[in-house]
Amino acid sequence: MKKYILFFAVFILILSATGCADGGAITDGSVDVDLTALSSTMVYAEVNNMMVNPGDYMGKTIKMSGPYYARYYDMTDIYYHYVIVEDATSCCVQGLEFILSGEHCYPDDYPDERDAIEVTGVFKSYDELGKTYYYLAVDGMYEMK
Repeated sequence: MKKYILFFAVFILILSATGCADGGAITDGSVDVDLTALSSTMVYAEVNNMMVNPGDYMGKTIKMSGPYYARYYDMTDIYYHYVIVEDATSCCVQGLEFILSGEHCYPDDYPDERDAIEVTGVFKSYDELGKTYYYLAVDGMYEMK
């Protein structure tokens, strides 16, 4: 029950913090939503909102950072690449998939697991195995040292 109350409180905070912006976006020149400028609690809540209300973010440029993770899925024979975000207490984790443009080979063209990265890309979707998935279409990633 406490988890739902905390989620509701964070949700209300997001609404109040982003109510005047365009669709909850934080404008930074060519970036519509700059998740790197938010606290960990706000980043987690905003990414959750992206999954719950994806239409509000379609076609927008998103900038985010966090640990890199890759996962292989047998059904598609594909490696999927993610930037991970955690809430402030590190009890809840969520990943946002990203797809690099061009030809890339895993693991050669990707950082080590858990390395900090920053990506900027356009929020898009694709259908696979009867489901819709959301991701960032990125031109490159920056490894943070």
